[in-house]
Amino acid sequence: MMEGQAVILAEGYFLTTDAKTAHGLVRYSARYKVVGVIDSGLAGRDAGEVLDGKYRGIPIYATLEDALNANPDINVLIIGVATAGGRLPGNFRPIVMKALEKGISIVSGLHEFLSDDPLLADLARKHGARIIDVRKMFRDMRVFYTGEIKGVRSLKIVVVGTDSAIGKRTTAVMLTEELNRLGVKTVFIGTGQTAWMQGARYGIVLDAMINDFITGGLEHEIVRAYREENPDVIVVPGQGSLLHPVFPGSYEILALVQPDIIILQHAPGRSHLDGFPEYPMPDIDRYMHLIELITGRNVYAVTINHENMTPGEVEELIKFYEEKYGVVACDPVLHGMSKVALSIIRDYIGGERERSPLNALTV
Repeated sequence: MMEGQAVILAEGYFLTTDAKTAHGLVRYSARYKVVGVIDSGLAGRDAGEVLDGKYRGIPIYATLEDALNANPDINVLIIGVATAGGRLPGNFRPIVMKALEKGISIVSGLHEFLSDDPLLADLARKHGARIIDVRKMFRDMRVFYTGEIKGVRSLKIVVVGTDSAIGKRTTAVMLTEELNRLGVKTVFIGTGQTAWMQGARYGIVLDAMINDFITGGLEHEIVRAYREENPDVIVVPGQGSLLHPVFPGSYEILALVQPDIIILQHAPGRSHLDGFPEYPMPDIDRYMHLIELITGRNVYAVTINHENMTPGEVEELIKFYEEKYGVVACDPVLHGMSKVALSIIRDYIGGERERSPLNALTV
């Protein structure tokens, strides 16, 4: 069920990788009905066309007032950025205050908790609005590993990336939707704040939690999804990158889930790791070898983020990766995920895979 009409605040950021939260919500949202994006430099355009070249009926507005004039029922303002360090950009604060004064609730996935700001909290109380800090909801989640994940017999897929802000979650969501469309019951497990905003029923916010409880929290959500849904497939997106010195991530996910299938999301057109030009983008071969060392499995599919690439270059690389690595390859945004989904069905599903009943798990 939708929890309200939302406008996404991305002023000055929508064309950057820092706006990955906005990008994810423009592409998919089951929790909020997204009716607009605020970024004055792109006002008058469609957010989907700007993002992917696909019209999605989500206008970009210059101001909050413009968005409200067009959509008077807006009751949620979503902070659409995930900045380095998780701080609220200075130019966002006046807009957040205006929204609260109008009784519009704020949803933020930043590390900086807006609900702890005395002025913002007071404005929310006075005007009947809420401030939801998504990471705060998971900060005190302290569930330790139990080993129950060993009883999960669903096919487990993890999408990792060669960089942060590269499209892991989008690829995982698209694969989940495509497998379900093809009749394979599939559940998505969120691992970050944007997944919660998109309406993921199961998941954690990995980088909001104490390290000792990350695997236990993720295990808890995977086991809960298995018990409640009995899915054929469980899809988990990674976080950060295995080789990013500033945004490390995904090792805990790979080690815990021990996936049957690993999908590697790559942006061949990037010259350096996201946000840090002093760190050149490592060659994809390093990730291939590293993933095999960690999991004991080869990468099954390579999915391409086509930034800084032409469609022709994407097609050439797809053929190259498939021939060199023996993988399935595609660009999810350009091609969809049917090629990967159909390959998974052919190789792993269709009555050939033996699954244990739900009571294989202890209570």
